[in-house]
Order: sequence, then C-alpha cells, then structure tokens
Amino acid sequence: MCKIEVMKTVIIIPTYNEVENIDRLIPSVFNNDVDILFIDDASEDGTSQILKQWMDRSERINLIHRPMKLGLGTAYVTGFKWALKRGYQYIFEMDADLSHDPLEIPNFIKKAQEGYALVIGSRYTRGTISVVGWDFHRLLLSKFANKYAGTVLGLNFLTDITSGYRCYHRSVIESIELDRIRSNGYAFQIEMVYRAYKKGFRIGEIPIIFYERNSGSSKMNRKIVREAALMVWKLRFGR
Repeated sequence: MCKIEVMKTVIIIPTYNEVENIDRLIPSVFNNDVDILFIDDASEDGTSQILKQWMDRSERINLIHRPMKLGLGTAYVTGFKWALKRGYQYIFEMDADLSHDPLEIPNFIKKAQEGYALVIGSRYTRGTISVVGWDFHRLLLSKFANKYAGTVLGLNFLTDITSGYRCYHRSVIESIELDRIRSNGYAFQIEMVYRAYKKGFRIGEIPIIFYERNSGSSKMNRKIVREAALMVWKLRFGR
C-alpha cells in the first residue's frame, strides 16, 4: 500500500495498562509519516516507562501522563487541545490494543482529502460485519448501539458511529466546545459525530477490519453502555 505523505498529522492513543502492546504498536504506526501522542492514565503495569524509553529514541513520540484513570473522553479532549495548539491538520483517534490496523491510516487521509472533515473507520460498511474475535453477544450489542443512536440522532446514513478509529480535520475540533463534553466510551464517540453533523461538516466512512485485543483486558462495561444509552437522548433534546 502506498504511503500518502501529510505534514502535521498526529495519532492520539489513550493508554491504561497496555505494556504488552506498545512495542508492537509504535513501529507499525511509524510506517506512516505521522506523530503519536500517548495519553496514559497512571498505568500500573509500566506502560509509561516503556513509552518514555521510546521517546528517548524518537521526537515523533509524545506523552501526557495523567495522575489517575480519568476516562477515554477526557483523554481525547486533552489530546485534541494539545494537537490544536501545535498546528496539526489531521487528528486521529486510535486504540492502543492493536484492534485498529495502522495500515489503514493512508486510507483515512485519502478520504479526508476528498473533502470529508470526519472520516470514521466502519466495521459494518456495505452490509458486512468486519470484526475478528467477538462473540455473538458483543456483536449484537455493537450493532444495536449503532442502530439505536443513529435512529435517535438522525445519523442512519452512517453505519458505525461508535467506532473509535477515526480521523478529524482540525476544523471539526476547533468548532466544538470541548470543555462542554463530559461523555466517555461509546457515548463520547457518538457525541463527537453528532456535534460534527450538527455543525454541518461532511462525514464519511471507510471499511476497516476490527481485531479484538489479544492481550490485556477490555475496558467495556455496563456503565459505559448505560451512559451511551442516556447520552443520545440528552443530545437529541439539546441538553
């Protein structure tokens, strides 16, 4: 796959106890001409120590270390503010658990250069399911969450608004009042798409394959699901 060289592109990767994945993740991301910002929520397994070792080897790696586990949404908001101050044009979200293939980065950028201000990596485009390693219950939950949120918020033209692999043009982030965002997990991803949509930005999708993590533990829990279910109605009624 050919590389698309883009200046001022950053991949934001929140981490919490991801020490087993870092040494595999960074080289694969570095196959692209991008910088990386890790936001570590006081990992207890040595993740930040490994990241600091990588920082000594490359100026393209950056780290914000937070004193406690503060959640995915606040991690991305912190990262967005950091990226805007440093003039990045494209700002990615990516998981640290190797579920998102870095080989797709050029495809995101290509789609963005076609005029899409937000590009989402979808597991469900073209009527297919591109997920490796999920059981039926997890898959059903994800499909239902997307259908439910999309119907309530008028986003059914998209297939995967809960996806955490995405690329924003900086104009989207600049337009959103980041300090007003309080959601995390699924709810954060839904809220960001909805706010971009309400601002009139063009939103597109590209197909990806999602790989369930093969080390560490999933951050999904009932609280995250419940928050997302309630958040869509708050967004719908402007609260």
